Amino acid sequence: MSCGMDGDLDLRAGLTRRGLLTGAAGAAATFILTACGPKRLYEAPKEQLKKAVADLEKEYKERTGVDVSVADTPPIPGVVFAYALDISRCVGCRRCVYACVDENNQSRDPQIHWIKVLSMNKEDGVDLTHSDPYYQPATVPEEGRFYMPVACQQCRNAPCTKVCPTGATWTEKDGIVVVDYDWCIGCRYCMAACPYGARHFNWAEPEIPKAEINPKTHVLGNRPRRAGVVEKCTFCIQRVRNGRYPACVEVCPTGSRKFGNLLDPESEIRYIIEHKRVLVLKEELNTMPKFFYFYGT
Repeated sequence: MSCGMDGDLDLRAGLTRRGLLTGAAGAAATFILTACGPKRLYEAPKEQLKKAVADLEKEYKERTGVDVSVADTPPIPGVVFAYALDISRCVGCRRCVYACVDENNQSRDPQIHWIKVLSMNKEDGVDLTHSDPYYQPATVPEEGRFYMPVACQQCRNAPCTKVCPTGATWTEKDGIVVVDYDWCIGCRYCMAACPYGARHFNWAEPEIPKAEINPKTHVLGNRPRRAGVVEKCTFCIQRVRNGRYPACVEVCPTGSRKFGNLLDPESEIRYIIEHKRVLVLKEELNTMPKFFYFYGT
């Protein structure tokens, strides 16, 4: 029997990779059993994917009481997303942190933040060792300090995707490193492999007030998660694949954040890379981030 779709055996409704390994069945059809092993939900034929997404929407409505839509918008041809952040403009207001929380259905109790803003002494330069992620000034920016927000660096050579034992995380064609939460078994190998602290584990069932749930979600992005899975920034995949900026870019009051297509020679991202002094975090690790820091001057 071939390893193509002709070899499909069955779409097992209610059975997840997580269920296979833990004995707990989920509510949505999340993979196809083939002669060559399981395939991810996202790799299923369109009609089967459509049905599985509808099952997810039904589950989320029952769970949250909100009409949650789950999109399966594919990558845009000819686009690889990249990010740039002007350190000289960031004032440490943390509006990006909370815009990200609101947009991506992150737990409020316990709190999960995909963005961490580091406060540093200007005299020391970029010194991650002595940075302060817990600064609480009455007003920002503070005299003699500068700020560096850190989130998933969307690495081209991502160590997190290489260590996942179930294939629950991978890099999409548009450069976004994603997670299939139905395949994640919570082993946290990806957290250990990530040198940027960009992955976050749900130790408890996430709690979000009903009125604060964002109902517009993506199957590989901000759809509701459960306890026991690892989550991360996806460049707001539910927004950027529809021509919008990530929430953190949109909310930034100083214009510190830049976002665009790395393959477009006329894009702002390409201009920054080609004309500014650019820094990537932990360059020596050869993770090849698509997240660039620069000084505007």
